[in-house]
Amino acid sequence: MDILLAVIALVAAYLIGTFPSAYLMARLKKGVDIREVGSHNLGAMNTFYQIGFWPGMAVLLIDIGKGALGVAAAEWLGNGLVIQFLAGFAVVLGHSFPVWLKFRGGKGGAACIGILMFFMPWGVPIYLGVFLLLLLILRTPTISYSLAFFSFPAIGWFINDDWRLVVYSLALVVLPLVKYIPRLLEMRSKGGTWKHVVVRKDIHDRL
Repeated sequence: MDILLAVIALVAAYLIGTFPSAYLMARLKKGVDIREVGSHNLGAMNTFYQIGFWPGMAVLLIDIGKGALGVAAAEWLGNGLVIQFLAGFAVVLGHSFPVWLKFRGGKGGAACIGILMFFMPWGVPIYLGVFLLLLLILRTPTISYSLAFFSFPAIGWFINDDWRLVVYSLALVVLPLVKYIPRLLEMRSKGGTWKHVVVRKDIHDRL
């Protein structure tokens, strides 16, 4: 029974992750495939730039919700922390490789935020504060929210006092970071220098 519940939790988490919020929003609002415009990423940031602020905000909140829902469902089914951790990975895999879109998905950064906030509720104000501070300095949303992820290992260590959360918060973002490498190289090619990739003139300066 425990194994069955674990399998159900992981399959459910994957399917939750596959919900293509950015794809649907772009289709509904502008009739385009979000993966064919802008940075070609199936995510909130590309939606912000290509479709609009409020559609992007909706996608961001939905994708964060997907992450939290995936692990919450695993907990609700009575699974322990290990299966809940694996459910988080399953959500990210679902977002990155959705079966409905021929496994061509996004990076899963927003889903990671929701997953880590589920395990570390104190991460909500701390992560947001770090993100906003970095955004003020760098004026680069994607880099800012990516660097802000490092606040979660600190929260796991200093607030939750749980080494498992430290390791998990670092391991969870590996796939999104690996998938982001081609985009970083593309921005380096367009921007000319790594400094321009990291620090922008203003928030609308997109490579």
